[in-house]
Amino acid sequence: MRIIAGKANRKALVTLPGEEITRPTIERVKEGMFSAIQFDIEGRRVLDLFSGCGQIGLEAVSRGADSAVLIDASVEAVDIIKQNAKSTGLMKQCRISRMDYSEYLKSAANKEKFDLVFLDPPYAKDMKAEILKKLTRANILNDGAIVVCETNVDFCEDGEKVYTLDFKKKYRYGKVFVTMFTYNESCDKEESKDE
Repeated sequence: MRIIAGKANRKALVTLPGEEITRPTIERVKEGMFSAIQFDIEGRRVLDLFSGCGQIGLEAVSRGADSAVLIDASVEAVDIIKQNAKSTGLMKQCRISRMDYSEYLKSAANKEKFDLVFLDPPYAKDMKAEILKKLTRANILNDGAIVVCETNVDFCEDGEKVYTLDFKKKYRYGKVFVTMFTYNESCDKEESKDE
């Protein structure tokens, strides 16, 4: 596993053995994902919420993102993320924390703002009912933010709005689905008035 483009291009990344703690995104999926958002990375603030070995957040920083917050609940995963951030020379642009995603969203609510969010939770987690709901309610997305979700199930219909997120695009790579949404602040304010 390696960084595939940008200033840390071809730098090798360490991963935890097995898939008990993390399940790294395969290179073909990562390449497709970053091709789809290649013009939406430069200067952005990134949140990698289920970071694993850190490869997605680090790839974004390597490609020109301003900074990345990398979150994982596993002590072992956080140690690997730190190791990878140091070996790629990207540590200064990263903030790495060991927290459950829900705990992080509560702590960041109304305090931090992101332009690009990557979600690759354990496949048993319910992306739509649980994770996206908490993400949108935390008020951490800048207007026009892109949310990239990696799952093993097709969890929404093409064109379907999910909470305050507008469907952007969906890609399938074998058993892996990558679904992208954009956040529209004005729609969120309208929905808040109606509640």
